[in-house]
Amino acid sequence: MTVLYALATSFLWGLADFGGGLLTRRMPALTVVVVSQALAVAVLGAIVVATGGWREAGPELWFAAAAGVVGPAAMLCFYRALAMGPMGVVSPVGALGGVVVPLGVGLMLGERPGLLQFAGIAIAVAGVVLASGPQVGGAPVARQTLALTLVAAFGFGSVMALIAAASHTLTGLFLALFVQRVCNVAVGGTALYASVRRGTPALPEGGTSAVRAALPALAFVGLADVAANGTYNLAAHSGPVTVAAVLASLYPVVTALAARGFLDERLRVVQAAGAGLALVGTVLLASR
Repeated sequence: MTVLYALATSFLWGLADFGGGLLTRRMPALTVVVVSQALAVAVLGAIVVATGGWREAGPELWFAAAAGVVGPAAMLCFYRALAMGPMGVVSPVGALGGVVVPLGVGLMLGERPGLLQFAGIAIAVAGVVLASGPQVGGAPVARQTLALTLVAAFGFGSVMALIAAASHTLTGLFLALFVQRVCNVAVGGTALYASVRRGTPALPEGGTSAVRAALPALAFVGLADVAANGTYNLAAHSGPVTVAAVLASLYPVVTALAARGFLDERLRVVQAAGAGLALVGTVLLASR
């Protein structure tokens, strides 16, 4: 079941990233985050009530709350990066956080990486450099885009570690995901309010009618992201975490294929090589 859960995670995260990046090209990133997560809160709230998940409330929910604070910042950075740069570059680099952060946690707990992990670190760094497009001629990926992607990667890895520690049962997982998303909306909503106070519009061209028209897509992005968090938690608790991390980290392939199929997005050779190295580094980092 670990393999199935982890592959489902890759599929869901890949589609959520593609949908979120596409929506951010048409409306403010904060609006995408807040609305998509608010829709997810409504669905998760109904599930928690139906399953009686509130009975499993405990100190572990602080991990979920922390994930809910970190998550919006990571999602905002990632969606902006997806809107600014090629999805096929941004998504693989962002995937590194899902392995690098758990590796760092392991180091703090006394674990030591083997040769494959060290090789993965070197390859991943090389992938990040190449994915930024360091070549003569042509416009490389902007430094701001790369910086946003790296911040998002660290945030995503932190969220994965926190949400994995927030629950060890299925009903408890629903409650943890609900708490996480409530915090997501609270933090994201505060940031959106502050942005509006500074004069940044919260609505896209077309106003509320444009947002209403995009509600199905926004709901899909929010629910797919929630489901991916859930399936990763199940994968991490049903078998070896290394297997779950390796397979779950392949979601950029889904994003890149979606961008290629729907947007006909093409990468320069050096960028494609960098994206590929980032994926190889991710796999090696999760190896034993």
